[in-house]
Amino acid sequence: MAVASEKEILEGLAEIIDDIVGIDKSEVTPEKNFIDDLDIDSLSMVEIAVAAQDKFGVEIPDDELRNLKTVKDVINFVQNLQQ
Repeated sequence: MAVASEKEILEGLAEIIDDIVGIDKSEVTPEKNFIDDLDIDSLSMVEIAVAAQDKFGVEIPDDELRNLKTVKDVINFVQNLQQ
């Protein structure tokens, strides 16, 4: 699988978040915090993580998931695993 660019990961993540919690893709930007800015609960985060794993072909362990606070954190995490 090709390494996705930051833009591709952001767009994919925005689609996933829109599908799961109905937040418009334009609202999903790298600096947004999932809990404080996007009001995403932990159950929805697990769903987002599972969908992101499928989409980007990476494994996001539960203990890592709680460290991913912002959209940028997830982008960085996915990029690091794809290299």
